Amino acid sequence: MHRPVVIFTIGTQGDVRPCVALGQGLQRAGYPVRIATSGNFAEMVRQAGLEFYPLTADFQAMLESDRSIADHGMNLREMARIFRERYTKWAANWVQEGLAASEGAGLLIGVSNSILLAKALSEARAIPFAIARLQPMTLSGILPPVMFSISRRKVPGIVSRGAFYLIFKMLWGVMRPAINDIVRPQLGLRPYPWYGPYFRDLHTAKAINGFSRHVLPRPADWPENSQITGYWFFDQPQWTPPEALSRFLAAGPKPVYIGFGSMVSSNAKVFTQTVLDAVRKSGLRAVLATGWGALDGDDGPQDEQIFFLRHAPHDGLFPLMSGAVHHGGAGTTAAAARAGIPSVIVPFFGDQPFWAHCLNRQGVAPPALERKSLTADALAAALAATQQPSMIRAAEALGRAIRAEDGISGAVRWLRIWNLLPAATAEPLGEPVARTAS
Repeated sequence: MHRPVVIFTIGTQGDVRPCVALGQGLQRAGYPVRIATSGNFAEMVRQAGLEFYPLTADFQAMLESDRSIADHGMNLREMARIFRERYTKWAANWVQEGLAASEGAGLLIGVSNSILLAKALSEARAIPFAIARLQPMTLSGILPPVMFSISRRKVPGIVSRGAFYLIFKMLWGVMRPAINDIVRPQLGLRPYPWYGPYFRDLHTAKAINGFSRHVLPRPADWPENSQITGYWFFDQPQWTPPEALSRFLAAGPKPVYIGFGSMVSSNAKVFTQTVLDAVRKSGLRAVLATGWGALDGDDGPQDEQIFFLRHAPHDGLFPLMSGAVHHGGAGTTAAAARAGIPSVIVPFFGDQPFWAHCLNRQGVAPPALERKSLTADALAAALAATQQPSMIRAAEALGRAIRAEDGISGAVRWLRIWNLLPAATAEPLGEPVARTAS
């Protein structure tokens, strides 16, 4: 029996679900898997057949308790301050929780804001370590960092690398109090130097990137230790629409989906009214998912044109839609692309403008819409764009390409090639092919 693989992940549904999917794939391949994440995802992890270990960092509670956070979403300086305070508070429990999760483990995988915790535990316990990313953060002169201002013009290599240095410095400013002042001292490790770990320690670590080369081709200057595998989809089996939704779907043409998942809004009523006005202007039918609170409405049909629901699994719902309006989170972007439907992206923060740019570049989405200045006319025009034959054909082609990939098997193959996983004891997996694009 192999020693467990432990995946450390914190964040929203879009952050955790791909990690659960990856965990299931590793377990099918013969490796026991533990997921260390916040308690609000415990049921999801256990129902997926994986071991759950608690990790203090409840993004849902944070966003629901302070809805004004969304209003600062595109202000990197303010977001850095907010998350620095939160991580420092949460980190008081991380060492105790991390030691429990990593006991007897054979590989630690850090995801996003959990990377430096997993790295510290790997050093303290001499356990192999890898990074799993849902967004590209490998130093590159070709592909600027995801938080960099999106431009249609090609960015010079020196500017792209300079932007990475600035982002790495900002990230270290966010994580330094939690890692250097709490985690590493408690584990008996030396603190990182003033410039942090992003320029050396993490740059050389093995990294699997859980997105599709069809959405974002692999930059030609990425090192061998950072590979794109394809998306990691966590599908919920045997989902069927509730009876009321089934009746709505059968009553007319395919509707568009409108939902913002784990995002919240400080003024959900006004935002929802803008969306409703846009749907009326477009003449399209729509399913509105209220999610964590960006939209406001009661479950059920509002009329023959609009249906409200709390949430539904994207893998089951999106193929029934003609398009999707969403925030551009990595998980929702992947689900819409796989379903072969056009997107309209209204970013809230983080990597969301980047994914909007990627889909627009592939011809499957109009340009992103600014949330704070969103008007019904602008959203109605974007909805109309998703119904154009050229965009529909592009979205269908992208969906076919993504559905032909097996990102989870690709991730497992690379971890084996790098000798981070021992020889297989379960299903065989072929050799991956590294693909690059300039």
